[in-house]
Amino acid sequence: MCGICGCGQPGNAVTIRKIDLKKVNLKKVTPLGAVAPLYHDDHDHHHDHAPTANQVPGKTVLQIEQDILGKNNLLAERNRGFFEAKNILALNLVSSPGSGKTALLERTLADLKNEIPCYVIEGDQQTSNDADRIAATGAEVVQINTGKGCHLEADMVNEAMRQLKPTDGSLLFIENVGNLVCPAMFDLGEGARVVIISVTEGDDKPLKYPDMFHSSQLCIINKIDLLPYVNFSVEKAKEYARRVSHITEFIEVSATTGTGMEKWYAWLKKRRNA
Repeated sequence: MCGICGCGQPGNAVTIRKIDLKKVNLKKVTPLGAVAPLYHDDHDHHHDHAPTANQVPGKTVLQIEQDILGKNNLLAERNRGFFEAKNILALNLVSSPGSGKTALLERTLADLKNEIPCYVIEGDQQTSNDADRIAATGAEVVQINTGKGCHLEADMVNEAMRQLKPTDGSLLFIENVGNLVCPAMFDLGEGARVVIISVTEGDDKPLKYPDMFHSSQLCIINKIDLLPYVNFSVEKAKEYARRVSHITEFIEVSATTGTGMEKWYAWLKKRRNA
């Protein structure tokens, strides 16, 4: 698990299981317009990151970090090779808790399930609440519970893939643990990283969490239907993101009302065809 950020735990603390669709009540979702219930991920994780080598005389903390990330990156490349061989577009969805990742996924799966085969890996510290919501759309989903862990790692995704068995040419959505810090460090083998922020958060999020935005290829700004009621500047958020990252594409959506979702689907299809 995470030996870098201080939330290390035994390997058996992580559980990975596929949700049985036969035991889930499938729900009918009207594409582009139906109102989905809003849920908020619960992530309250405080930890001290390991000091650097020059902060602890005689210690090789930096080298240990490199070794840990090196092992993860090696397996991430294996995952990436698997995805490329099977022509699977794998997306790593990252955000803070409560940004609306799961609601966005529910809407996406409801609208695309008849066009493109879609699979989902759900990452949470505890519960299968989000995976159950995804399974209710009829999509195949595997739940990863990380215990004390604050992010997914390449080996977890690899094991989840063995259970999920996605078909050639499919879309794989990896919903990472709600956290804008630690997931930025861990490559999962994804084809692209998508960072999601909502207008109920501060528009300075990119400046506060630059590593996450720097490592992402697309920024989705969610919950735009709430703009009249919150103090959030879409243009400032974009400007701040451009300062700290290479992101050139922004998509403004409301997963609740369906506004802007067609632009998201067009991006998905273009990326998948590429």
